[in-house]
Amino acid sequence: QVQLVESGGGSVQAGGSLRLSCAASGYANCMGWFRQAPGKEREGVAAIGRDGRTSYADSVKGRFTISQDNAKNTLYLQMNSLKPEDTAIYYCAADRRWVGSRGCSLTLQSYNYWGQGTQVTVSS
Repeated sequence: QVQLVESGGGSVQAGGSLRLSCAASGYANCMGWFRQAPGKEREGVAAIGRDGRTSYADSVKGRFTISQDNAKNTLYLQMNSLKPEDTAIYYCAADRRWVGSRGCSLTLQSYNYWGQGTQVTVSS
């Protein structure tokens, strides 16, 4: 069992920045950030493996950076140049399964553990 606790959400104007954090209670091979906007399905934003390999959704490439501190079992998401369409509840996710060379996925089904979410609101 991996427990996840997100923090760092809030309200910001377009063009601003926020950093999300996710404290994990145990080991995970893959960790990711997902988001869900009102009326929309949850979608993958960024993922990172224990080896540091990352993947990003096209909509956030060049603006968001995922990172982790393995010693602290903490995941981060640095969000820059925020847009109103980034407004959503952001969820941290983790999974212990070995993914090998294919890397960590941005699909919901690839993660067994989820945090409660943190709200990010970007105003224009």
